[in-house]
Amino acid sequence: MKKLVINFLRLLWRVWFYILFTGAIFLVTPIFLVVTIKEEWYASFFKVARIWAKIILIGMGLKVKKVTLQHTSKKGSYMFVANHTSIIDIMLMLVVVKNPFVFVGKAELAKIPVFGFFYKRTCILVDRGNMESRKNVFKEAQRRIDSGLSICIFPEGLVPEDESIVLDTFKGGAFKLAIEHKIPIVPMSFYDCKKRFSYTFFSGSPGFLRVKTHDFIETKELESSAISTLKNQTYSLIYNDLISYQRQV
Repeated sequence: MKKLVINFLRLLWRVWFYILFTGAIFLVTPIFLVVTIKEEWYASFFKVARIWAKIILIGMGLKVKKVTLQHTSKKGSYMFVANHTSIIDIMLMLVVVKNPFVFVGKAELAKIPVFGFFYKRTCILVDRGNMESRKNVFKEAQRRIDSGLSICIFPEGLVPEDESIVLDTFKGGAFKLAIEHKIPIVPMSFYDCKKRFSYTFFSGSPGFLRVKTHDFIETKELESSAISTLKNQTYSLIYNDLISYQRQV
């Protein structure tokens, strides 16, 4: 009986998330329509997107607790990378990072009503099965970095279906971009997103979302031959930190 009650409450909580997610988008749609008219206004769009993300996290009873080992500069461009376990990762990244950045994400998300409209206008879309699409990501990223923006990629690509996986294999795109454009990697550990809101439907709960921003990994002196080394270095840093955290809780 107790399990049925808990599952029913989780069902209501999940339904509330989708209502809140959609409602918050409709709430900020008039502003989004204005600030996405010109690409030069992206910083304004980013500020509104952060408010949208905060509305969702607060409305879901999720409170962010962060530890920052190295702070970003307002004028610098960075490559933000983190482990990917939940749809909440998107909102959490927007809330935690103050530097305006552009997501590199899968093209399929552009099909989501309303959200997809703005996603397509503001993010760098990639069809991983299309070589031409993957090439265009690098051109578009260069253009955004030249305009003073940062880039955010979840290097695992997709959320692993097996939730026992601590950290799935990293793709090389983020690290290739970082080396080519000589921007620092900012590794981040998202500790609680899987626990709070995984893709297992009858799971999760309100609570803390703990985040750690690690020391940056510089790329200025690296050549393209170092992509694999940089990828493995970043993977090891986040993986070992996640394992260490799991042992503590």
